[in-house]
Amino acid sequence: MSMLENWRNAAYGKDMNSREGQMFWGNYFAIEKGIYEQLLANPKDVVKGTVKELAEKYETDTFIMTGFLDGINDSLVTANPIDTMDENTEVSLEFDMELLYKNMVDARADWLYGLPQWDDLLTEERRKELYKEQKKSGTIVKEKKVGRNEPCPCGSGKKYKFCCGK
Repeated sequence: MSMLENWRNAAYGKDMNSREGQMFWGNYFAIEKGIYEQLLANPKDVVKGTVKELAEKYETDTFIMTGFLDGINDSLVTANPIDTMDENTEVSLEFDMELLYKNMVDARADWLYGLPQWDDLLTEERRKELYKEQKKSGTIVKEKKVGRNEPCPCGSGKKYKFCCGK
C-alpha cells in the first residue's frame, strides 16, 4: 500500500465525532498550521527535499507529512507525485500564493487562511476578492428559461419560437 493510501485510509477512516477522531484531527491541524506558518513566513524560499527530510525539518513523522503533501498538492506550482511517493521521493513545496489562499477558503480552514502571515503577503482587499471568488466558484447559477413568445436571446428581433426555438 502506498504512503498516500495509508494516510487516506487511516485519516478518513476515523469518525470525526469520536474522541479518537477529534484527537487525531486536532493534532494534525496543529502540526499543519505550524508548517504553514513557517512556509508563509518565507514565501520566496522554495522548500525542497525528500518526504523524510521535510518531515524532519518540520519536526513530524512521514505519515503526517504525507497528509500535509496531500493537502497542499493542488496549490503547488508543480504537483508532486503523491500517488507513488515513498519517504525517499524528492518533493517541492513551491506554492502559488493566491491559489493556496483560495484552496484554504474552499477547505473552510479558517485557522489557515486567517493566519497573520497573510497580512504581509496579500492585502486585505485582495484576500477579500479571493475569498469571494472562491465562494462564487462553488455557486451554481441557473439561467432564466426563455419563453417561446419572448424575444430571441440571439438578438434577431424575432420571437424565440420563430428563431432559435425551432
